[in-house]
Amino acid sequence: MNKETLRKNLREIPDFPKPGILFYDVTTLFKNAECLQGLIDELYEMYKDKGITKVVGIESRGFILGGALAARLGAGFVMARKPGKLPAEVLEETYAKEYGTDTIQIHKDSINEDDVVLLHDDLLATGGTMAATHRLVKQSGAKQTYINFVIELVGLNGRKAFPEDVEVTTLLQL
Repeated sequence: MNKETLRKNLREIPDFPKPGILFYDVTTLFKNAECLQGLIDELYEMYKDKGITKVVGIESRGFILGGALAARLGAGFVMARKPGKLPAEVLEETYAKEYGTDTIQIHKDSINEDDVVLLHDDLLATGGTMAATHRLVKQSGAKQTYINFVIELVGLNGRKAFPEDVEVTTLLQL
């Protein structure tokens, strides 16, 4: 999928969720069947030879491509969610945000030392949520991890949130 197709199908919403923020709405990428299939195809090509056994999607937009990609790769799918959303025993990680803290959780039994894990979300901004999720996956004992986003907001330097030895890929940099 070429970057121009992604840009053309990406909706920009000024002043959302608050004044001064330009929000990149990926739902327009998902509602276009050709674009959605192109995203899945491109992600599959990037990761088909990495031995991925689990894909972790971050709530909630990360569930869409994460789940589809897991199915295509023949891997399991793990949901990373906000507190109170997962019914069994969880591991959790609290992380700093611009104004306070937040917490992300995964089921304690979802990942083990034999797993090669791809973490996926729609957008890399500051990287806080993904970095916390990566720490959870490493705590679970995964033998290898990869990180992927559809879009990266380059000016926010979110890649600095991850260890240098982790491969981080994005499909579109803005």
